Amino acid sequence: MITSLLKRWLNPGGLHLDYHKEESTQQPVRNLPLPAELVIPLQQHMGQKASLCVRVGDYVHKGQALTKPDGQMQVPVHASTSGTVTAIEEHPVAHPSGLNDLCIILTPDGKDDWGDARMTPYLDPAQEKPETLRQRISTAGIVGLGGAVFPAAIKLAAHTPITTLIINGAECEPYITCDDMLMREKPDEIIAGIQIMLHMLAPQQCLVGIEDNKPQALAAMQTAAEKAGDRRIQIVSVPTLYPTGSEKQLIKILTGKEVPSGGRPADIGMVCHNAATARAIYRAVVLGEPLLERYVTVTGEGVAHPCNLNVPLGTSVEYLLNQAGGCTPTADHLLMGGPMMGITLQSGQVPVVKATNCILVKTAPEQQQPVMPCIRCGRCAESCPANLLPQQLYWHARAREFDKTEHYHLFDCIECGCCAYVCPSHIPLVDYYRFAKAEIRTQRATHAQAEHARNRHEFRLQRLERAKQEKAEKLAKHREQAAKTGADDAKKAAIQAALARAKAKKAQAAAATTTGEPTE
Repeated sequence: MITSLLKRWLNPGGLHLDYHKEESTQQPVRNLPLPAELVIPLQQHMGQKASLCVRVGDYVHKGQALTKPDGQMQVPVHASTSGTVTAIEEHPVAHPSGLNDLCIILTPDGKDDWGDARMTPYLDPAQEKPETLRQRISTAGIVGLGGAVFPAAIKLAAHTPITTLIINGAECEPYITCDDMLMREKPDEIIAGIQIMLHMLAPQQCLVGIEDNKPQALAAMQTAAEKAGDRRIQIVSVPTLYPTGSEKQLIKILTGKEVPSGGRPADIGMVCHNAATARAIYRAVVLGEPLLERYVTVTGEGVAHPCNLNVPLGTSVEYLLNQAGGCTPTADHLLMGGPMMGITLQSGQVPVVKATNCILVKTAPEQQQPVMPCIRCGRCAESCPANLLPQQLYWHARAREFDKTEHYHLFDCIECGCCAYVCPSHIPLVDYYRFAKAEIRTQRATHAQAEHARNRHEFRLQRLERAKQEKAEKLAKHREQAAKTGADDAKKAAIQAALARAKAKKAQAAAATTTGEPTE
């Protein structure tokens, strides 16, 4: 039976929006045909990119690792199909800066040949050690598919006892429906992935939070949970309110517990993963498949036929749009993600990556609203789901008073956009917060570099002083040894002289005895 949410655990703030989800859920998810070229960025997760392990001209099999991690915050990327590496070069990628990044250009051969790249399946994950499963999840390149793209294996290596596993199926942002369709079509695989995580973390319960505007997903997940017969798993219907799908907000809604400021869910015994991540974990562990594809919503007023597609990673956005009937004459710009938190794409040449959940084609607004001065209405504070004071953060960020923004808990802002959405002055508040965060991070990095340089300089001075002292001590020891050696030599010389005199005297006495001459 689907559990209903207790009202006392509702979050502050939030917005009721026009969701526009029906447009892309009228037909089943379609598998996307392979394009003529795949562009696979090396950087598709939070952390550092892994090292290349292929060269131009190499033939690669489907699922073959293209990079090799050499650090904890690194996961590999894999070939989405078999083919030839035709280039390794800078290419446009989905990033707010609009800058290029290093990518592997793969030309498919059409065979979709796995070769020996498929990993050994663990048909009974419950018999495997958690560390073995974590290594498999890392090797498979699995990251959080809800948008944060944090390496999944790290979150599953909890160093504190975990009481509750949270599965995020809220999908609260308008237009995005890929998780909704995944829960409708692949609920058994999601539940199986959840059971693997339960085995790894050993929590008391798992709460699957799904917004109540997704009745088909709720029903499908409940049926799959009952089929699995695992009483630890509860399917929970949560109210439809943006941004319910944010990690901290969903934890508060489902459990009544709050993640402390600057803390992590693990600090209160929680681990939160996305429904799509659970399915990817199942496929990596039980089927031996790395993360090669994902469901992507293609929607918006500027696309002909909104839909959901199963997309190989590395496929260009332009190819996706063509598969959705192309753009309409009114199409104005592209977003990766939803209208509230999505990033603007500079062109359709950017590739689909692990973080791509939606391609939103927007039309031009009828009239661009000018930015006006703040009227101190307080609507931003009323809508903030994190209980912050957006107006104060705005003033201090604008004045570059970054220490004061931190005093007002700037880094607790989840950048959901509620404050900017309700602002009657049309102030791009989130842009100011992002600017302040970036400046603070830059200052911290600069300070850390200066501190590192100072420590190195002090260490060098200490090393030089130590070398000087050691040299002085060595010289003093040498002189002492030399003086001692000189004294010993003088003593030996005196002894030798005394022996020589004694010998000479003895010889003189012997001579006198022979000749009969008296000795003196």
